Amino acid sequence: MFRINENYLKLPGSYLFAEIKSRVAKYAAGHPGRELLRLGIGDATRPLAPAVVDAMKLAAGEMGEAATFRGYAPDYGYDFLREKIAEHDYRRRGVAMQPDDIFVSDGAKSDSGNIGDILSADNVVAICDPVYPVYADTNAMAGRAGDYGADGRWDRIVYMPCVPENNFVPELPDRAPDVIYLCYPNNPTGAAAGRGDLERWVGYALERGALILYDSAYEAYVTEPGVPRSIYEIEGAKGCAIEFRSFSKTAGFTGTRCAYTVVPKELVCGAGGGVGAAVAGGAGGASGAMGAGGSVAAGVSLNALWGRRQATKLNGVSYVVQRAAEAVYSEEGRKGCRAAVEYYMENASIILAGLKKAGFSAWGGVNAPYIWLKAPDGLSSWELFDLLLDRAGVIGTPGSGFGPHGEGFFRLTAFSSREDTQKAVERIAAAGLL
Repeated sequence: MFRINENYLKLPGSYLFAEIKSRVAKYAAGHPGRELLRLGIGDATRPLAPAVVDAMKLAAGEMGEAATFRGYAPDYGYDFLREKIAEHDYRRRGVAMQPDDIFVSDGAKSDSGNIGDILSADNVVAICDPVYPVYADTNAMAGRAGDYGADGRWDRIVYMPCVPENNFVPELPDRAPDVIYLCYPNNPTGAAAGRGDLERWVGYALERGALILYDSAYEAYVTEPGVPRSIYEIEGAKGCAIEFRSFSKTAGFTGTRCAYTVVPKELVCGAGGGVGAAVAGGAGGASGAMGAGGSVAAGVSLNALWGRRQATKLNGVSYVVQRAAEAVYSEEGRKGCRAAVEYYMENASIILAGLKKAGFSAWGGVNAPYIWLKAPDGLSSWELFDLLLDRAGVIGTPGSGFGPHGEGFFRLTAFSSREDTQKAVERIAAAGLL
């Protein structure tokens, strides 16, 4: 008789955003005609840049001609896109990067969850708290999280509090983890990590043989000078970090689906199971091998392991979409994408300023499209969700859905229209919550 993966049975309730969708649908059914302003899910609303659309049209036309038709895409992405990524996102910013360090995929969410396929189930995982739910949930699915307690914590995960007192950048943990998830600019708090913060983390990981999984999906929203856009701006990071990037928020590809993960060839697994910098074979050929009984031999390339995983489980991203992503790096593409980012960041400024003027404590909105709001005294995150929905018709995201230290906070996003953003701030201020 077949058996299921019982780790799924340990997951609490439903996925956060599915729960929000359910509650909103129930409210809307009971209040027909009520205008609801959606500042909850971080979904792009601005149209794709004209240069990107033109590239898609041209590529679609090529697919209709025998001479230019293309079937399966290369496992790791077309060379034309990988080269553009290496040049524009890294080399032009002073970071040496090669196309074969880059793996094109359908989303950073997918990659940040799937990366666990190449990691041992015995690894101790550390996550920020609050955190993007995918990090915790996918490790729970893989059996790394242990059991879920009444306090909202998994007993095998190391939680790193991100609170106003530490500017939402975690302290180094007392209990040494093997794998560390970091996301900056941060979702959900909107905080940014400074160069000194990342140097501290890279040094910590190198010293302990730990692996940093760095989600840089919001790097395009950095506005303050000196704030790193990539973990690889920090010396030594290629020896301890994997970086996830996405075209979703940068270029509006939430419905188009394209992203990439960077796994430097220098990143290898040591004899003790930790990571470190060494020259190793790239995708398709590691310099080390799995030993008898599954033990890890020194020098196994994570680039090769991830390449093997992707080649086995992913049939690539469509040619049309990859041509669209390539157009993001054209002069007109960059202008169009930058205009959308600036539009969202103006929304963020409106939300942040409006909330503070109304007397709320709020953070973020400077280097990220998220605003992290402190719930008025005595209100839980879900209570604030219900009150804002009922009194203001505004949909946000309860902070408790991001982890125990998110309780008492609330996330708003800047991805709505200008009109709805302004209207939402006015409604929140007038809702009588303070």
